[in-house]
Parts: sequence; structure tokens; C-alpha cells
Amino acid sequence: MDTVLKPIAFIHTDFPSKFGIPRQGNLVPELKAMLVFEKEYRTPDALRGIEEYSHLWLIWGFSENAGKQWSPTVRPPRLGGNTRVGVFATRSPFRPNPIGLSLVALEEVRHTEKYGDVLIVSGADLMDHTPVYDIKPYLPHIEAVPDAAAGFAGRVKDYALKVSCPDELLYKLPEEKREALLAVLSEDPRPSYQNDETRVYGFGFAGYEIKFRVKGDTLLVEKVEKLS
Repeated sequence: MDTVLKPIAFIHTDFPSKFGIPRQGNLVPELKAMLVFEKEYRTPDALRGIEEYSHLWLIWGFSENAGKQWSPTVRPPRLGGNTRVGVFATRSPFRPNPIGLSLVALEEVRHTEKYGDVLIVSGADLMDHTPVYDIKPYLPHIEAVPDAAAGFAGRVKDYALKVSCPDELLYKLPEEKREALLAVLSEDPRPSYQNDETRVYGFGFAGYEIKFRVKGDTLLVEKVEKLS
């Protein structure tokens, strides 16, 4: 029997599209997001006690990939886009069931007039308005395994770019968004198989258009403009 999942909430983030989103949850803790519950689940009782936890698991849907064909093998960007591995050995969005799992930090349970109680979280790797199907507390004494083998992801975990962004461009952003943008850019948002130093990439972030190119191990920001 098929199971139909209903979103309990939608998340509001700084990313209007997939480009630029960190590849894993909790990778860029400077990013802030807001979870807004659907009316059916908008009750304080459902959140009673959640403030006792520092981190949460979000179970969510790759809404842009729904209905798309999955493949038994995928090409992880961090392996250069050429090496194929099994889909179940990755966190690729192209899966038989387009479900994602992200670890985030709970910053605040905030009451709002419009949405009731919402959750403010940090470290989310989700596109704006992504459906969230469930929330579960992270239990470090059970789930933390410091000596666990991390496969190819462990071998490339320290990869990062230097970021060069002129002050006159960086200061166009609201102050509370600047560190988050620099952290996002240091994670190298490009598809890893693209290494053309003349190519200019662009993506939306927090209501701004960000344009950059990469030369060697340095990302050069060339444009920051407010979107109309």
C-alpha cells in the first residue's frame, strides 16, 4: 500500500533555487532559516519540550525532483563529476523516493502573530519553501559516532576555496547575511566538473544576485545586486 506524506511545515531560507545551497546540513552554521507549520499542525502542544534539544533532524522532500527518474549510480560533485558510485552510498537528490535528511541547530522557538509558533534553525541546506514531513530530536549519546567511516565524503571534507570579495560588494548585503554568504562561497557552489576560470556563475541569495568566478583555489566575487 502506498503511503502519502503530508508536509507538516515549509521552510523559509535564503535560497530561491538549488544553486548555491550547501551540500549537507549543518555545513554552514551561519545560515538561518524559519520553519512555518501548516495550520493543521500549528499548535504549541506539538512543540512542547522541543526547546530542550540543541539540534533537530528534518525529514523533507526534494520537491523539484518529484517524478524525475532515478539512477542506480550517480556522480558525486566532490569526486569531480566523473566517478560513479551507488545512489545509496550518496546523498544525491535523484533517489527512488525523493526524501532528504538534514541536521540543523535549533536557535529559537519564536511566537509570531501570522504563523503562530515557528522554529528558527541554523545550518539548513534546503531551498526556500521546501516541504518538511517530520522533525525529530537529535540524540548525541545515541547518534554521534565520532570514529565512524565516512567513505569518499570523509576524504574530501576539508576541501574549501579562499574567497575574495571587495568590501564595496560585501557591504551591499545586510550585515547579518555577510558571514553566511562568505561561508557558502567557500564551499564552492559550482558543479565540480566545471573548471573554466573565465566562466561567471550566478545565484540568488537573501534577495540579492551573487556573481562570481573561480581562479585556482580562489573564488572571486564580481557582482552583488539587489533583486527587484
